[in-house]
Formats: sequence, C-alpha cells, structure tokens
Amino acid sequence: MLGKKLVTAQKRGETRALCLGLGMVACSMMMYFFIGITIVPFYTKSVWTTETMCKVLKANIKDKVLCPDGEGSEDKDIFPYPCLQVWVNLTASGQEVMLYQTEDTLERNPKCSYVPGKSENSKEVKARIETIASNFKKYQTFPCYYDPGGTQPNVILSRLYPPKGLLFAFLWPTLLFTGGCLIIVLVKISQYVSVLSAWQ
Repeated sequence: MLGKKLVTAQKRGETRALCLGLGMVACSMMMYFFIGITIVPFYTKSVWTTETMCKVLKANIKDKVLCPDGEGSEDKDIFPYPCLQVWVNLTASGQEVMLYQTEDTLERNPKCSYVPGKSENSKEVKARIETIASNFKKYQTFPCYYDPGGTQPNVILSRLYPPKGLLFAFLWPTLLFTGGCLIIVLVKISQYVSVLSAWQ
C-alpha cells in the first residue's frame, strides 16, 4: 500500500515537473517570437553600423520653433519645443554632417538633433535641451555611428538596439528554453530509470 502511494506521488511530481518544463519552453518560444517581430526588424533596418569619432562644430538652439512629432502626425502630436541642431565633423570622411540622438530621432523630426518626450512642462524641456547643448560644447569629441554604405549622410549618437543589447534580449529566453529542456530531459531520465528498476 505504501509502495503504491509512493509511486503515485512520484508520477504526480513527474507530471508537474514535465508541465513546468513544457511551460518554460512555450514561454521562451513566445519571447523569441516577440523579440523577432519587435527588436530584430529595428536592428536589421538600421544602417548606422560603424562606430567612429565625431567632433562638434556647432550646437545651436532654435527657440520658439514648432517641430512636428513625425511627418503626417495629427494635430495633437504636434507640440512646440526648442530645436537643437548639432553639426559635427565625421572623422571617417572629414565631412560636416548633422548629428541625431538615435535612428528614431531622424524619423520623428529630421530638423532637430534631439526630440524630447511629450511633456506639459515646457520649462523642463527647455532646460534639458540647454543642458544637452552645453554638454556637446563641453565634450567636443565623442564616439558616434555612421552609415558606411553612404545612404545616410548624417550620424547618430547611439543606436536604439546595439549588438550587445540584442544579445542581452535573447539571453533570457535562451536561459528559459535551456532550463525547460533540462527539466524535461531529467524527467524522462527519471521515468526511464523507474521503468528499468521495475522491470528488473
């Protein structure tokens, strides 16, 4: 009687562990799919892949300029903010080009180097942009990214999804998938050993 109870408890534990392993594998597959349709397209679409050094030539703030939040935006997405324009000397080619914060900045507003988030407090936005401009004037030389193919003449300060960020995004689903597979393998080994012991 006690042996039957132990076998039943063991089977329940194996079933739960097997469900846990399968659930982990399923969750990791969903995470892979989500990363594949969100982060990977932005990474592959970016042409600013080569890092070089940029030297600031001028950083101007055009105050009281209405900058749209992306072309074709509705009226509610248009708000005024100081337009910061940073021009740099590209070390790789020696050209004078405009600097943007990220790839998204160029898409949202090609006239400005920095596009702030929507904020009701215009004073905070103005102070932030002035701080950014002063930092560019203070730190004249810094690393930036340019398009080696020449399709984009401008440069960006940082990539939205650099290679390290992409690898980090794939790290967690990979660990989840590996852990789930390991649990399933251990359960199968335990079941095989149990059947082998019973047969003997």
